[in-house]
Amino acid sequence: MNFPYSVKHDFPLFLAPMAGVSESPFRQICRRYGADVVVSEFISSVGISLGIERVLAEMRFEPVERPIGIQIYGAEAGIMAKAAGMITELFEPDFVDINFGCPVKKVVRNNGGSGCLKDMGLVQGIIRAVRSATHLPVTVKIRSGWDEQQRDPVDIALRCQDAGARALTLHPRTRTQMFQGVANWDEIAAVARALAIPVIGNGDIRTPEDVVAMRNHTNCAGIMIARGSFGNPWLFAQARDLLEARAKRPDPTPGERFATALEHARLALRLQGDTRKTALEFRKHLGWYTKGLRDGSELRQRLFAIESMGEAERIFAEYLSRTELIAA
Repeated sequence: MNFPYSVKHDFPLFLAPMAGVSESPFRQICRRYGADVVVSEFISSVGISLGIERVLAEMRFEPVERPIGIQIYGAEAGIMAKAAGMITELFEPDFVDINFGCPVKKVVRNNGGSGCLKDMGLVQGIIRAVRSATHLPVTVKIRSGWDEQQRDPVDIALRCQDAGARALTLHPRTRTQMFQGVANWDEIAAVARALAIPVIGNGDIRTPEDVVAMRNHTNCAGIMIARGSFGNPWLFAQARDLLEARAKRPDPTPGERFATALEHARLALRLQGDTRKTALEFRKHLGWYTKGLRDGSELRQRLFAIESMGEAERIFAEYLSRTELIAA
């Protein structure tokens, strides 16, 4: 089963679209560590259609990020189509992805994201409108339904395929579940059996072993990794090792973690500006990169107070020096 854009591996690994996380610096780091495909943060079609510079900036990417999709959300077919046309003209990504899965209240309040799943006629109308506005492949990301009463991922997926979606990602929870409970991988398997287009599995991928387990359980065409990648881009490379029957490379040492965190930070400074705001927004990544380390709570307390990236570098150096003394 072929994807509508070029991928390196027969079974690709995707970085999920996540607001405030799937920005260009993190996308580049994940590509370096083995993500085959990356997707932008989910972006408002209204903001795009109005040409708001801040919104347009969220869609900029560098060639090393390809293949990349830009994901948009909205509940008005005409505006979604206009946004897709502007994306195609201004940025020319490898595909346009439609978000029918976001459960966040401010998105759903205007019937965007998973709110669209209450009206499958609307979903199909949006897909057809977007397809008519771009020559790029159009893909979709869905949940299993709005709630338990409307839970029917196979029917939703078939309707998306019928409307012209070229690939589909399923997060097998309903909107009302948010991120609670367990993702129902049986539903990914059912959708993969039912569709002729590639089906990408998403949900509860926290370890490299989870990637292999989902592939074997569902027979999906690829896997999208979301929160499991936070501070852990090595997950992609370790998963690829297991997928190709190699010994899994070891977990990174604290020094390797810090080196990657600082590489990520330097990308953020270059792409987002060497400002206090960039440093403050990067604090969350520093917290994720240090998860599980010895004395990590104390380390994170210091990192969450930084005002500049230089402070983070000094804190890392002090931590490594102290732990080396303890080890000695």
